[in-house]
Amino acid sequence: MQAIGRALMSGPKLLILDEPSQGIAPNLAWSILKTLALLRDQGMTVLLVEQIVQDALAVADRGYVI
Repeated sequence: MQAIGRALMSGPKLLILDEPSQGIAPNLAWSILKTLALLRDQGMTVLLVEQIVQDALAVADRGYVI
């Protein structure tokens, strides 16, 4: 969560996250995903790599499976 905050301090147009929910409590993981949805709604592009597909798709505009 500290790394996400540090990345947001620079005011990026694109935020790339790899498994932000890994190793944290499920309620905190959902909180992070909701925050990412808010950032998306404010115009930031978010590229998210996540194994919890159902939660990620709940806040995503598009989903790709590789």
